[in-house]
Amino acid sequence: MILFAILAFYAAQTEAQPRWTVMQCMQYAVEHNHEVRRAELELDNYKVAQASAAGRFLPAVDASIGAQYNFGRAIDPETNGYTDVSTFYNGYSVQVSLPVFDGFNRLHALKAAKASVLMGHQALRQQQDQIALNVLQAYVNVVYDEGMVRMAQEKLQETELLLRQTRLLEEVGRKSAADVALVESQHAEADYEVTRQQNLLAAALLELKKEMAYPLSDILSVVSPLDDAKSKSYQLGISDYHRQDAMQPFCSPLHPALQQAQYQVETSKHEWSQARASLFPTLSLSAGLSTTYYKTLHAQTASSFGKQFSNNMGEYVGVTLSIPIFNRMQTVTNIRKAKNNYQMACEAYEQQHAELEKLSCEAWLDWRGYLKQTAQMEKKVEADSLAYQLTYHQYGEGLSTAIDLHTTLAQLLHSKATLLQCRLMAMVKEQLVRYYQGMTIWTE
Repeated sequence: MILFAILAFYAAQTEAQPRWTVMQCMQYAVEHNHEVRRAELELDNYKVAQASAAGRFLPAVDASIGAQYNFGRAIDPETNGYTDVSTFYNGYSVQVSLPVFDGFNRLHALKAAKASVLMGHQALRQQQDQIALNVLQAYVNVVYDEGMVRMAQEKLQETELLLRQTRLLEEVGRKSAADVALVESQHAEADYEVTRQQNLLAAALLELKKEMAYPLSDILSVVSPLDDAKSKSYQLGISDYHRQDAMQPFCSPLHPALQQAQYQVETSKHEWSQARASLFPTLSLSAGLSTTYYKTLHAQTASSFGKQFSNNMGEYVGVTLSIPIFNRMQTVTNIRKAKNNYQMACEAYEQQHAELEKLSCEAWLDWRGYLKQTAQMEKKVEADSLAYQLTYHQYGEGLSTAIDLHTTLAQLLHSKATLLQCRLMAMVKEQLVRYYQGMTIWTE
C-alpha cells in the first residue's frame, strides 16, 4: 500500500507539471546548451579580432618617463664633458606613429577578420541547429517509448482479462489447466514487458534532459506531436502526399555549414593576400616631443625644473621606409602556407557541398518512404485489429487457442509500434529536409 501511494503521488506530480512540446524543448536547449554557449564565446573572440584589425588603422601614441641617477664618471649634458660628481637625469617624451603604406596588409587583415565574424555567426547557427536536431531525435525517442509503454500496458490489461476469462472457462470445463498455465505465462511476459519499456522510457528521458541541459533531478513531461494540435509543422496525419511536392531534395546555399565553409574560403584568401603583402616595402610617419631635466647633486645652484622643462623641449618629425630584402625565407614559406590553406579551404567547401547534397537527397527519400510506409501501416493496423477481435471471439467460443490469440495480439501491437515509429520518423526526416534547405527548425 505504501508503494502504491508513492507511485500515485509521483504520477500526480507528473500530471501537475506543464507538458513540453518539441518546439519548447528545442528552444530551451538552444538557450542553455553548453556547446551553444561556447560557440557564442567563440563568436565574441572573432568580433574582438575584428576590432583589433580595425584599430591598426589608427595612429599609435606612446609616452615615456625616465629617471636616472649617475654615480661616478659620467657625461655632463651641460658641457658635454666628463664629470665625477653624482647627477640626476629625468626625461619625458611623447611619440605618435602612423603606417602609411604596408602593402595593404592591414586592409586584408580587416577583411579576413570580417569574414571570420560572419563565419562565427554561421558556426553558432550550425551549432544551434545541430543541438535542435539532437533534441528532436531524443524527443522522438521519448514519445516512442511512451507509446511502447502504453501498448505494453494495453497488452497487460488484455492478458489480465484473458486470464480471468480462461479461469472462468476452466471452471465450466471448457478450458484445461494447461490453457490457464499458458495464459498465466503470457500475463507474466506482458508484466515483464511493461517494466522493460518503463526502464527504456526512463533512459530516453534522461538522454533528452542531457541534450537540453535540463536539470536531471527535475520532472520533465512531454506532449506527443501526434496530440499537439497547435503546431501545424508537426502534424502527423501523413496521408497528405501533396506535401512531397512542396519540398525538393536540394541543399540551400544558405545552409549554415555551407556558408561557414564559404566564409572560411574568404578568410583564407585574405590571409594569403596578407602574407604576400610582406613582400612590399612599408612606409610610416612619426612625430614626437621630448624634454629633459638635469641636476648635479649637492650643487648650490641649478636651473629650475620648469625652466629646464621648457628650454630643453624638442620636436621631431620622421619618415621611415623599410624595404624587405632577406628574412631567412620566412616570407616565402608564409606565403606558401597561406596559399595551401586557401586551396584546402576551397576543397573543404566543395566536399561540404557534395556531402550536404547527398544528405539532403537521403533525407528527402527517407521522408517520402516513411510517408508511404505510414499509409500502408495504417491499413495494416486496421486489418490486424479486426483479426484480433475475431480471434478473441473465437477463443471464447472454443474455436481458437490461447497461442492463436497471443500471436494475433502480438502482431497487432507490433503493427501499432511500427506505425508509431513511421509517423515519428516521418516528422524527423521532414525537419531534416527543412534543415538542409537552410530553414531554422527550432523557431516558429
